[in-house]
Amino acid sequence: MPGHGRSFRRRTVKFWNLWPLPPLIDEVHHVVYVDGLHLGRKAVVLIARTDTHVIGWYLAKTENSRAWSALMDRIAPPDVVVTDGGSGFEKARRHSWPDTQVQRCVFHAFQQIKTGTTTRPRLPAGQELYALGKSMFRIETIEQAHQWIADYVAWCVRWEEFLSEKTWIDNRHVFTHDRLVRAQRSITKLLRDGTLFTYLDADLLLDGAIPATNNKIEGGTNAPLRTMLRDHRGLRLLRRVKAIFWWCYLNSEYPLPAAQILTVMPTDTDIENYYRQLTGIEQRSTSIEQWGDAIAWHELHQAAPYRTDWD
Repeated sequence: MPGHGRSFRRRTVKFWNLWPLPPLIDEVHHVVYVDGLHLGRKAVVLIARTDTHVIGWYLAKTENSRAWSALMDRIAPPDVVVTDGGSGFEKARRHSWPDTQVQRCVFHAFQQIKTGTTTRPRLPAGQELYALGKSMFRIETIEQAHQWIADYVAWCVRWEEFLSEKTWIDNRHVFTHDRLVRAQRSITKLLRDGTLFTYLDADLLLDGAIPATNNKIEGGTNAPLRTMLRDHRGLRLLRRVKAIFWWCYLNSEYPLPAAQILTVMPTDTDIENYYRQLTGIEQRSTSIEQWGDAIAWHELHQAAPYRTDWD
């Protein structure tokens, strides 16, 4: 740009003071994808989208049930939600979307298996489990899903004694093959909850296909956002958060014109005044990023004498 972009920055400086907030979604969608985009260890932006556009976003310090509930409460419960199983999500779903079915991303389920076996397992039990994990991607019918479950149960029975072996370490008994045991437990829980093969449910398929993975949000939202942050590396945390908010808003279904955005979206000052009214405490800071817990927005509407960033 001429002048190294100074004119552009001068014309857009007003927009950095705004917080583009998500709209209320009263339309019931068949499938919604949710995921969290982490900005190091300081913040996470929870995002929800459909096949075509972004429908919600929420800023929190960590993934927890309160943050997920704040995101879900502004969106009408969909028929199915596809998720990678983030921390606190299931608790929030039971509270906000109790009738919504869950599809656990098959790729992330396979990743849990791969963590326990590695890509080159040396133990026969690990080799068999890794092969079972890879075969999940080829399941296209409910009959194949039932056969896969039967093969997995047979694997559990066949290696039950092997997996139950324990070793005495640091004055306590631990599983000798701890990583395999954790992989087994994660898959067993998904099967018990009935979230691994939701995409094959005949009743849900009447309203349209259901993806087995959350590639739509990983590739359609998270990847462009990471590219944007990489292209504009050097932004401080607050600017990175606002850049994500702006991207999500401009990729929502009905973004307002720029002139109208300037009149309706809250500014830093509006948010700060709202925060002071809620707490009743005069803040010495004039910068949002210096508030007590910085950008943990769920604390703006939750007054409690104890920490709220865990489940």
